[in-house]
Amino acid sequence: MNRSPLSILVVEDHPTIARQVVEFLDGLKWQTDHAANGALAIELAMREAYDVVLLDLNLPDIDGLEVCRAIKARAPRNVPVLMLTARDAFEDKARGFSEGADDYLTKPFDLRELALRCEALARRGQPHLDQEMRVGPLTLLLREKRALLDGAPLAVTQAGFKILLAMCSAYPHAVSRSSLMHALWGAEPPDSDALKSHIYALRKQLELLGAAKMIVTIPQLGYRLVLDV
Repeated sequence: MNRSPLSILVVEDHPTIARQVVEFLDGLKWQTDHAANGALAIELAMREAYDVVLLDLNLPDIDGLEVCRAIKARAPRNVPVLMLTARDAFEDKARGFSEGADDYLTKPFDLRELALRCEALARRGQPHLDQEMRVGPLTLLLREKRALLDGAPLAVTQAGFKILLAMCSAYPHAVSRSSLMHALWGAEPPDSDALKSHIYALRKQLELLGAAKMIVTIPQLGYRLVLDV
């Protein structure tokens, strides 16, 4: 069966299970990242645009339900979460769905079924099947990590792309400085001047294409996109 390649975050602390899942998905030519603990899972989900997160409930540092809640609340886009767990009681499943899980697969599971569920979730979760996010004149090519303004390429850095992704996902609302810093650097951000430098560079690139005032500063909060839509 031919499948479109997906980007998957596998959150699993059991090394054998993690290896089996990653090797199977790699065999489908999908892009996979692996996190063996909840803290790394949250950090990766803040930085990358995954199609699906495969999330084990029993993690060594943070309960999987808390990880699910954090990803759903703080990730720059609404990524589907498929929970993988040996907890098969109805109450466990009900709690998982209440915390934002999109699907539930009980261990042991068939890897072929896992792939089918990922594809179904990705179809529901992708804002565009071609992996584009469009907000006003901005187009973000999520897989390529490129940005366009009215069809013209923006020469943005990786950090600049992440800032635009967070701001487009939040539009028309503002994004706090702390959220942007976490999206860029995870749990160990540098001083705030580093974020200001990236915002300045991004504004300069927008200015070159005639959109100097697209990013506005919200005092005591962060930044917001202002678009003619």
